[in-house]
Amino acid sequence: MFKFTPILKNTIWGGTKIAPFKNIQTQLRKVGESWEISGVPGNETIVSNGPDAGRKLNDLVAEQKEALVGCANYERFGNEFPLLIKFIDARDDLSIQVHPTDEIAHRQGRERGKTEMWYLMPSESEATLLCGLKKKITPEEYKQMVANKTIVDAIARYPVHEGDCFFLPAGRIHAIGSGCFLAEIQQTSDVTYRIYDFDRHDDLGRPRELHTELAAESINYEVLDDYQTHYTPAKNQRVQLVDCPYFTTSVYDIDQPVDLDYTELDSFVILIPLSGAGIVTEADGTHFVLRAGETVLLPATATRLRIEGTVKFLETYVG
Repeated sequence: MFKFTPILKNTIWGGTKIAPFKNIQTQLRKVGESWEISGVPGNETIVSNGPDAGRKLNDLVAEQKEALVGCANYERFGNEFPLLIKFIDARDDLSIQVHPTDEIAHRQGRERGKTEMWYLMPSESEATLLCGLKKKITPEEYKQMVANKTIVDAIARYPVHEGDCFFLPAGRIHAIGSGCFLAEIQQTSDVTYRIYDFDRHDDLGRPRELHTELAAESINYEVLDDYQTHYTPAKNQRVQLVDCPYFTTSVYDIDQPVDLDYTELDSFVILIPLSGAGIVTEADGTHFVLRAGETVLLPATATRLRIEGTVKFLETYVG
């Protein structure tokens, strides 16, 4: 089992929820993101526990290979860890943005695109987010709406509450709104095309860069009736939220002992505790605490777990 020192990101739209949620101290005043587990070059998280403390995640992958990430994942991704896990706290609206598919990213000279998902944690009562086009527009109409600052009018807006889930396949236009506090699971990629930023300026007074043309190539212009991921909550059992080629994610909300069996899974597993705490017993009898805000990486060699306590957590893997 591995835990990591989070990478806190100070942002112009960041808030104050992340540090107390994670029970950590920081001098940063606007923490918008906590990168919990990251293999993004230049932003790799560092192991914080056990004999591997102080080591970078991708170095760990390079050494342990299939034993850490699974055979298929090591063949597919090599020494780069395939998922990026974040907590995000938006005191202000984030920019409207889009991420390219792998295919489009390659065409644009990037290594890969980005598919992601959001799971809402306790947010402000008035919190909303933007997700998906609500009316048909062409790429030229999109560019006109960006130019005249009306692009928000073309995007579906959702009021959000704790437990809401949104899947964001590459190409889906989106924005996290003011008051949202959420967990984000995504491909290991930091490719983001900013579409509109509400005319904000950075700390030096400069307008933030927009990527209008790259975004126009990347947007999926399909219009759907609903972009929210709907599911039926249940206690003390696995409830699947998302199953895609890049990750499979489920939520558990337990107050009774639950056994997890990974003997047939060829992947690492990440547990993202959202509230409460529990005791996890591994197959060899060792124990560790699963506590809200402390994301845990289990190697592919993990076989069975028993979790006892009152804890809500996300489970995600690639396989």
